[in-house]
Amino acid sequence: MSKLYIVPTPIGNLEDITLRALNVLKEADFILAEDTRKTGFLLKHFQIEAKMFSHHKFNEHKTTETIVQRILAGETGALVSDAGTPAISDPGYLLVKYAIEQGVHVECLPGATAFVPALVNSGLPNDRFCFEGFLPPKKGRQKKLRALAEETRTMIFYESPFRLVKTLEQLAEMFGAERKASVSRELTKMYEENKRGSLGELAAYFGKKTVKGEIVIVVEGKVDKAVGKKENKYAKTSVSESMSYDINTIERKSN
Repeated sequence: MSKLYIVPTPIGNLEDITLRALNVLKEADFILAEDTRKTGFLLKHFQIEAKMFSHHKFNEHKTTETIVQRILAGETGALVSDAGTPAISDPGYLLVKYAIEQGVHVECLPGATAFVPALVNSGLPNDRFCFEGFLPPKKGRQKKLRALAEETRTMIFYESPFRLVKTLEQLAEMFGAERKASVSRELTKMYEENKRGSLGELAAYFGKKTVKGEIVIVVEGKVDKAVGKKENKYAKTSVSESMSYDINTIERKSN
């Protein structure tokens, strides 16, 4: 059955690609790549020979219809981005949307994406979070930050190394310099770094060094002061005290 596969690719370490992803790329009639040079390196590494076409934000409006027609005619296509899962702050949404509208079977494989390991590495609450991707570069940026200042969920942002310090300073100004955060860069690569601290501390730290690589910023949500005090109170309770209380409670109930 012909279909469109959405195939995540490694964000750095090539060993992170799944066996299923490799099989799909080997069997696809054609592969759609954000950058054919980068994808070509990946395919060569795993000895995969396949037809490859460019599909990126500058041509997706022109190529989407042709791609879908090829799949409807019986071919199987695989969409990849330079790294991670397509359509997550990368091209792919437009193609997936149109393919579904035209009745194409779309299947997304699980796999690498940068914000998940960054979130887990941060040590910040991850039971509820919001992914914001890249902030608006200029127009609408301040308005967006003001709206997010009241967000109680952990927030995740993508950023370029060139704008990292400025963004951290703006976040500190809008959310408060003491707000907890984490910056992850070069995830899965040799020089991976996960730096944790307050927004003020992180802005000062990265302001003193040359920053390279892809960046993920994870920021603590706004904490309800009453809830925060209650949580801190229980956090001071030792494990033995907690266990003793539970046991005594059980004994009282049983008597």
